[in-house]
Amino acid sequence: MKPTAASAPLALWLDPEKPLSPEHSQALHASGWALMPVNTLEALVSHATDAAVVVLHLGTDVSRLKAVQQLLQEAGLATPVVARVERQELELAVEASQCGALAVLAADDARSASWLRLHTHLSTHAARPMVQPIRNVVFVDPASQHLLALAKKVAQADVTALLVGPTGSGKEVMARVLHEASARARSPFVALNCAAMPENLIEDMLFGHEKGAFTGAHREQKGLFEQAQGGTLFLDEIGEMPMHLQSKLLRVLQERQLTRLGGQSVIQLNVRIVAATNKDLKQAIAEREFREDLYYRIATFRMRLLPLAERPGDIIPLAMQSLLQQDKKPWQLHPQAQMQLLQYPWPGNVRELENVMRRAMVLCTDYVVTPAHLMFDDWLNASGTAPAPLPMSAAPAPVPAPTPASALEEMSSANHTEQFMAAARENLGLPKQDTPEQPSSLPIDLHSAARMNEHQVIMATLASTPSKTEAAKRLGISPRTLRYKMAQLREHGLTMASAC
Repeated sequence: MKPTAASAPLALWLDPEKPLSPEHSQALHASGWALMPVNTLEALVSHATDAAVVVLHLGTDVSRLKAVQQLLQEAGLATPVVARVERQELELAVEASQCGALAVLAADDARSASWLRLHTHLSTHAARPMVQPIRNVVFVDPASQHLLALAKKVAQADVTALLVGPTGSGKEVMARVLHEASARARSPFVALNCAAMPENLIEDMLFGHEKGAFTGAHREQKGLFEQAQGGTLFLDEIGEMPMHLQSKLLRVLQERQLTRLGGQSVIQLNVRIVAATNKDLKQAIAEREFREDLYYRIATFRMRLLPLAERPGDIIPLAMQSLLQQDKKPWQLHPQAQMQLLQYPWPGNVRELENVMRRAMVLCTDYVVTPAHLMFDDWLNASGTAPAPLPMSAAPAPVPAPTPASALEEMSSANHTEQFMAAARENLGLPKQDTPEQPSSLPIDLHSAARMNEHQVIMATLASTPSKTEAAKRLGISPRTLRYKMAQLREHGLTMASAC
């Protein structure tokens, strides 16, 4: 059924249990609604872009409401949902309202007045500041689940929070979680990267200006503090903020009010601050690069985000999420590809993982990602052997195709050892290994020889063992010592396929 009038808002009617009754159809049309029944979720999504509201019969629980809301959010839509609930299901009606339903009506309510009131509800909903949709967050690893539980408690307390973690670990995602889990969820979430803005613009961006405050100020401009009124202001990379702005920010946080540039009137603020940094702010304080009083003002609650390598339970779910968000096709990760994802150290954290999966999608044609499709930033290829980079003067040798896993299993460990030893000698600037046909007469000092031998043994052991833990056990050292030795290898330009 198509909309009867171009000006009438469209309501999508989804009821898996019962067909649309003539009474309901007449009531909606009489109250100014265009009506379109849909029978499947696919049909719902395909028509939701033109709809003003979705009318959904809940059944016995709110799972159907959550599923529809999730589906609409994944499609990038903010279409509100009206829940129809059986009259005897009072608790279900309350739960539906708490889950974000625009309105809750009795399933048998066919009065025109009830559906006419939806116009008012819809106008109010449209006037609210839009909550920015965020991607589904992944908290599968026990450490991540603990952090999520902590974030929900912090969100309810409405205190200033400082998120600390390496670049790409998901600090902005966590800031959005704090916003969405708080009472400010329906108010704006405004973000500023303090390292990405020129120093002379940050003050204007934060505090705004009055008309005529400076040359080119042709109209008044609200700053980010005002734009985030009632909501959350996220200050990313706050450790990069200039010192003279730190003192002004501290004053605003203390007094909860500001004055625009060139203005005289005081503006009261109701904004929650969430800050983030990948720097050691205590060290920055010692080096007089960050104000100590500002640190204690923003760090009412300090939360540390772990590098991706330290929460391995999140790696595969994040990889699958990245595949499915980019393309709704039935993507799969081959078990051996999953193993390589778990083995990689992820120096770029979640951001690097997303890049790797996007590359895999470009290379893959059958929606099954295998080791041959994985291109890591620190690995030359996704096979078990990663040859060392050639010197600039050397002619580039053709790069072989990734070796299938079955073939890798058949390769002898002696081949691995020879390849890694040759690479080690070349990268360390040492002479090639003696051969019966052409013995080498170049001298090697004792330090270089010992270093070369140690690196050769480490690389050969890594190539012939399934994990770094097993490699450390064979070498007779601790996993921590092995990680240190591997860092030394990378400093010398050696690349390798790391184990988990």
